[in-house]
Amino acid sequence: MVFLRKNSVKLVTSLSVVLGIVWLAGFVWAVQDYYGGQSATGLKHTPERPVNEMDGQELTIVALGDSLTRGTGDETGKGYVGLVTEDVKKRFEGKVTVHNLGINGQTSRELRKQVKQREVRRQLGAADTILITIGGNDLFRGGQTLLDYSPGSLSKLQVNFIQNLTSILKDVRGANHNATIFFVGLYNPFIKLEDGDETSRVVREWNRLSEETSAAFSNVVFVPTYDIFQLSVDDYLYTDRFHPNKQGYRLIAERVAPLIKWEEKQE
Repeated sequence: MVFLRKNSVKLVTSLSVVLGIVWLAGFVWAVQDYYGGQSATGLKHTPERPVNEMDGQELTIVALGDSLTRGTGDETGKGYVGLVTEDVKKRFEGKVTVHNLGINGQTSRELRKQVKQREVRRQLGAADTILITIGGNDLFRGGQTLLDYSPGSLSKLQVNFIQNLTSILKDVRGANHNATIFFVGLYNPFIKLEDGDETSRVVREWNRLSEETSAAFSNVVFVPTYDIFQLSVDDYLYTDRFHPNKQGYRLIAERVAPLIKWEEKQE
């Protein structure tokens, strides 16, 4: 009987390890599928459709970034950008136009290139409000950060990201001197895992550097989301355990939408 109990313990332990490996492999596959499936060469926007001139009766929103901007994980396809737009339309009497230029899998390096494109700069120039989500792919790298984490590699990722973010904000502000820019910070989808405390520390530091960089530019607002997911992350994640679900996006939208004021519009 002792022999059987020992074997049973070994079997349960082995199954736990195998299941853990399968979960991690599935997670990495899901993240790579959503975040690595497209690159900047797959830019989807509407270059043929003219951006309406600001006439005092229209609010134009331009959204840049990665799959969070695209709304991946929300079965309705709205994401936080769509929900913000709905809220703004309810509050404003004038016409509200949104141009979502987000790309699944986009990194800060790719966004840095995108904002230099002539058509993108034209649309940015006509915007009253600009929304940005970027950095998740830089930090988590399709799940690889979980597999080969080290302080040295993280420091390099941070330096590269801040350089790219600085360049992005310079170009966006150069294309439009007046629009309010809302830069949405990162949350930690891994907070409930074994190394959740360490990944939380990493994400908080990443957000701190992002906020400091944003503060160096005029009329740029850093919007935190870390606390939204901190206590109930499982309730607000999609089935891939990485992207927000519909409710998660709604919570982000509820934080961004009230910040958009009609008075921000430049005549």
